[in-house]
Amino acid sequence: MNLPNKLTLARVIMVPIFVALLSFDWWWCYWLGYFVFTIATITDYYDGKIARERNLITNFGKLLDPVADKVLVMAAFIMMMTLSSAPAQGVFPNPAAKCLIIPGWTIVAILAREFLVTGVRLLAASDGIVIAADVYGKTKTVLQLVYIFVFLFLAGAEHFVVDYAPNYTKGYRTALEYSSMWAMVFVAGYTVYSGLRFMQANWRSLRMGSST
Repeated sequence: MNLPNKLTLARVIMVPIFVALLSFDWWWCYWLGYFVFTIATITDYYDGKIARERNLITNFGKLLDPVADKVLVMAAFIMMMTLSSAPAQGVFPNPAAKCLIIPGWTIVAILAREFLVTGVRLLAASDGIVIAADVYGKTKTVLQLVYIFVFLFLAGAEHFVVDYAPNYTKGYRTALEYSSMWAMVFVAGYTVYSGLRFMQANWRSLRMGSST
């Protein structure tokens, strides 16, 4: 197994570690999860870079790399839905108080887009057609990662606001809840839009409207 594939496999292994860390309602687990997600994202950049520069592209990598990317991002979105707010005092937060507001329909919309695009790419591959990511797909990925990095960081930072600036706790929580909600709505909306542009660009080349 070459180095890019090892990095991809390491990213797959990091997903359950990330999920496990964010399953605990302790602020330091949030930060450890943030660190693991950061490392996983870095491996995503370097496995592709090394594979292209050293001509180490394999079928294993072609299959696992995009799957690992999507699983990592979707795991982050789903786990961020469960993050709890820090209490006014103590280590354990109140499980009933959510740190971020992420509407469930946004996750469904993102998943639907990813399944659709992946299905189309598999259909194209069966006909020997390779569909590269377009600018809309790349922008979608950047927006999703920015959302995760920004709001996972802010969720972890809430602990310090509670401890060191308690007078601002209520305002911080309110701002965090509503900004996370509207930002997620925007990310989901653009994700769906990128999927529509993808289908529009590849509909004729795949003869999606013709009978076989």
